[in-house]
Amino acid sequence: MSLLLITAPSNAGPGERQQMLDGAAAHFARAGLDRAQVVRVDVPGRGAGEDGEGTLRAELESAIPLLQSGSLFGEAQGLELVDAQNLQVSEGEVLTELIETANLSDIEVVILAAGALPRQLSALVKRLGTSQSVKKMWERQALQWVDAEVRDRGLTFDKGAEKALVQKFGSDTAAMGQALDQLEQVGGKITKEMVLDRFKNRPDEPTFLITDAISKGDVGEALRRLSDFLVHGHPLVYLAAVESDLKKRALAAAAPDEPTFRQWLGATTADRGPVRFWNQRGRVRESSLRRAQEALVRADRVIKSQPEEVHRVTLERLTVALCRWYG
Repeated sequence: MSLLLITAPSNAGPGERQQMLDGAAAHFARAGLDRAQVVRVDVPGRGAGEDGEGTLRAELESAIPLLQSGSLFGEAQGLELVDAQNLQVSEGEVLTELIETANLSDIEVVILAAGALPRQLSALVKRLGTSQSVKKMWERQALQWVDAEVRDRGLTFDKGAEKALVQKFGSDTAAMGQALDQLEQVGGKITKEMVLDRFKNRPDEPTFLITDAISKGDVGEALRRLSDFLVHGHPLVYLAAVESDLKKRALAAAAPDEPTFRQWLGATTADRGPVRFWNQRGRVRESSLRRAQEALVRADRVIKSQPEEVHRVTLERLTVALCRWYG
C-alpha cells in the first residue's frame, strides 16, 4: 500500500484544485489503476454532512470496507480522499488507524488537502507516506501555463490573446483549460478581440493587484482591475485594502529606519511585504498622503450613505486620484 498526500494553500482556487486532482489521477495511472478502480470520497465542509452510524460522517463510510478488506476479487484499488482539510479530529483518528493497520499491498491511498490535516493523520503521512505540494498560482504563472498549453495544443494565438485569456480567467487554469477546448474548435488564428468577445466572465480579483497598479500610477490597469474586483467583491473591502495600503505608506514615511518600520507593522525580517513600501517611501509626498486620507474618508462616507448607483464612479475617481498621487 502506498500513501500520498497532495497539499495546496488554504486559499487555493479552482486552478490549484484541478492541479491536485490531476496529480492524484497521474499517481493512480502510474500504479496501473483506471478510474473504475478508484473510490473517491469527498469530505464535507465543517458542520456539514450526514451523521453516520459511527464516528465517521455518512459521506466517509465508503472508505471503511476498502481499507479493511480491499477488493472482493483481489484486484488493486485506490482511495482518493478529497478536501481532507475538512476532516474532524475524531474522523482523522479513525482514518489514521484504518490506514495504519491495513495489511494489503494492493491499495493506493491519495489524500488531497487544501489546508492542514488532523494532527494524527498528518503524522502518519510523514511516517509512512510521501507528499507533494501545489503552490498558489498567480497571474504570471497562469500566463506561463497558457503559453505551454497553446504550444501543446498546436493553437495559433495572435499578440495579446494569451494575456486576454488571463484577463478573463485570472489564475483559474481549470476554467482556462475549458476555454482552450472551445477555442480548439474555432481553428485559425485566435485574436485578443475574439477572446474578449467570446468569454464574458471575470476572475475573482485579489485587491493587491489593484493597489500594485495604483502604486505604478497605471490608471488604465488599476481601473480594469477595479472593474474585475467589483464583479465579486464589495466596495468596502476595496476601501479597506486602500486604507491598509495608505497606512503602510504613512508608517514608512514616518519611520526613522527599516527595522523600526517592520516593528511598527509587526513584521519579521523574513517578510517581503514591507520591502515595497519602504523602498517607495520617498516617492510620495506627505501632502499627497494627506490628500489620499481625505479622499478615502469621503469615499467611505459616500459608500455608506449614498445609493449604489454612485458607488462605482466614486471608487473610480478615488482610484484615478491615488494613481496620480502615488505613481
